[in-house]
Amino acid sequence: MYGLFCPWHDGGNMSKVFKRLVMAGALVLSLAVPAVALADAAIEDEDTSYDRYLAFGADLKKDERATVLSELGITENDVADYKTIQITNQEEHDYLGSYIDASVIGTRALSSVMVVKTEEGSGIHVSTKNIGYCTPGMYCNALVTAGLSDADVTVVGPFNISGTSALVGAMKAYATMTGKDITEDTMDTATNELVTTAELGESMGDKEQAAELVAAVKQKVFSEGLTSSTDIRDAVESAANALDLNISEEDVESIVDMMEKVSKVDIDVDAITEQAKGIYDKLKDAGVDFSKVDTSGLFDRIGDFFAGIFEAIADFFTGLFG
Repeated sequence: MYGLFCPWHDGGNMSKVFKRLVMAGALVLSLAVPAVALADAAIEDEDTSYDRYLAFGADLKKDERATVLSELGITENDVADYKTIQITNQEEHDYLGSYIDASVIGTRALSSVMVVKTEEGSGIHVSTKNIGYCTPGMYCNALVTAGLSDADVTVVGPFNISGTSALVGAMKAYATMTGKDITEDTMDTATNELVTTAELGESMGDKEQAAELVAAVKQKVFSEGLTSSTDIRDAVESAANALDLNISEEDVESIVDMMEKVSKVDIDVDAITEQAKGIYDKLKDAGVDFSKVDTSGLFDRIGDFFAGIFEAIADFFTGLFG
């Protein structure tokens, strides 16, 4: 099983320190959608009294469903404690058809997703089982773009599958859980981000680095309010250089195109202080003590792109937790 915590969400206006902090969290932790209204279908069956949701692939056979439940650590009897919905193959084609060939999407809906609501400010945690194409970081990036916050998300296949369509289930479950609309534009953008990041990972030969790069660029786009293709291109190239990544011109173009869409989405980030403490704890566990960091030497090594970010973290955490 693979898991990842994405501590990015915040509910309103963020100071420059917090914006830099969010970006740094995405980088340090290596964090590593289409034009049909999901919300209308989901909210039609809205029941916010539940805090646990299961989105099953509609075409799972009995033994495949049993495998999915086993991977999720629950039994058929436990399902009664969850609000259940289905992901149909038609939905997969509707939502993903603009980005993935129909032959790749296939004729059976198999991806299944568990979404468990968590405390406000806890962030998004993603884990995967039997998912070979999409990483937890890719899901985190796309789910943040889609507006999800404060949830544990587990993506499961009955056997090894790509998992691209699981994003549909996660968003459908979240819309039902919260009663909040996920707009067509947001759906399209989040799907585009997931698919583009997955393709970038294939091209680069490292899926986690691809998710890390996308996370870095996205946070720079939002922290600096970048909207033009020229500015976004500069951000992509700067991030790639800072991360010591060699990416093709085609990959740069695909990220720029994706980020132009992402920049138009209203991404909220919630309870940033709790998220910041989570990042701090993880970094401290890794041996980083911000009250003792020699930032001047660190900045020399990481270059201008990250210097302000780590300086903000050092100052922030020294004051908050020192």
